[in-house]
Amino acid sequence: QVQLVESGGGLVQAGGSLRLSCAASGRAFSNYAMGWFRQAPGKERYIVGAINWSGDYTYYADSVKGRFTIARDNAKNTVYLQMNSLKPEDTAVYYCAAAGNIWAVIAATGLDYWGQGTQVTVSS
Repeated sequence: QVQLVESGGGLVQAGGSLRLSCAASGRAFSNYAMGWFRQAPGKERYIVGAINWSGDYTYYADSVKGRFTIARDNAKNTVYLQMNSLKPEDTAVYYCAAAGNIWAVIAATGLDYWGQGTQVTVSS
């Protein structure tokens, strides 16, 4: 069992930055690929970024490429999402999730664990 707890969300003006953290506890964090997803009101949840177990392979949705960076620190059992140049359309609840491999994260199938989410609101 893995427990995931997100933090770092909040209210920021357009053009600003936030760093989200997802702290994991339980089974070996480094065994899992990790992903960040988001869900805006009335819309489906979709993937923002993903990272493999070692951190040397990452994936980003086109909508955030060049603005967001996903990283992980296996010694701290934490995955991060650095969000720069934020736009109002980035407003959503952001979730982290874990799966056995990065392809499962990217396809959003076989996701084993989810966090409870953290709200990000970007004002114009």
